[in-house]
Amino acid sequence: MAEQSVRWGILATGGIAAAFTADLVDLPDAELVAVASRSGESARAFAERFGIPRAYGDWEALANDEDIDVVYVATPHSAHRAAAGLCLEAGRNVLCEKPFTLNLREAEELVELARGRGRFLMEAMWMYCNPLIRRLKALVDDGAIGEVRTVQADFGLAGPFPPAHRLRNPALGGGALLDLGVYPVSFAQLLLGEPSDVTARATLSPEGVDLQTGALLSFDGGALASVHCSIVGGTSVTASVTGSRGRIDIPSGFFHPDRFVLHRDGRDPEEFAADPADGPRSSLRHEAREVMRALRAGETESPLVPLEGTLAVMRTLDALRERIGVRYPGEPGDLGDLGDLGKGASYAPVS
Repeated sequence: MAEQSVRWGILATGGIAAAFTADLVDLPDAELVAVASRSGESARAFAERFGIPRAYGDWEALANDEDIDVVYVATPHSAHRAAAGLCLEAGRNVLCEKPFTLNLREAEELVELARGRGRFLMEAMWMYCNPLIRRLKALVDDGAIGEVRTVQADFGLAGPFPPAHRLRNPALGGGALLDLGVYPVSFAQLLLGEPSDVTARATLSPEGVDLQTGALLSFDGGALASVHCSIVGGTSVTASVTGSRGRIDIPSGFFHPDRFVLHRDGRDPEEFAADPADGPRSSLRHEAREVMRALRAGETESPLVPLEGTLAVMRTLDALRERIGVRYPGEPGDLGDLGDLGKGASYAPVS
């Protein structure tokens, strides 16, 4: 695979699948082979829209298509375990949308399955692959603002969303935390690793999902992260990282920024802007490029989005849900031993 095109299968036909596929079309070394949906009609319409040769009305046919190098799983996250697991069992490599799964137990099952099969697996945390976020992390790692003391990040949508919407449907893993909160949590853990403790408060819907959640993550060494997510109020979607000798502010769209500002003690502020050559800020191509790079290199996971980091984020999300009392259908009453929170704190995504 060192020089040939990477052949993609698309599993699901919703909005995020369309956005990702549109970016794949623009990559000369990506080849679209097949798409699958539980609806044959939906699969055929999606295939026609993007010029994809094969359309399947079931997931199994896609998973068993040996012409596919990697499958992009874009179902609602309540189906990630089933869809990604099916593909891994069939020998396919997988890029799975975030949040990776509903809970840590499901995430661990997928990681174990991928490692047992020797297959590539990566969470589609496009923020980690964004060139400007990578630049920000490199500056922090190099000590540009000293020792990190606090991280703040928020992500809220105005809504209102009706009870039947996927964001409020417990059967689809609804709620602000998993759908939106995964971004500020992942941002904090990119810079600080896994927290040693968490506290949280939430406003719950009549269906039992969180309409908004505020959380404080505590880290060994004394650093704190304050994160907030909401599906009942549009927030500024900003982030700030404060250190012992300065601060970095992302003024908008922190998980796919077009710029950030570095404030260093005793110096004028410095603005870092996205390179226009990297494409629009909404582009998902960076994660696709990383998947293809890793596959050509024979890697089974990405150093930018390591599986231990994904598991660490899922452990934090489980702990937060334990604190706010959100359970999904079929989950046990206890999400696990929260005494293990922090167990994977040593993971380190590459700059």
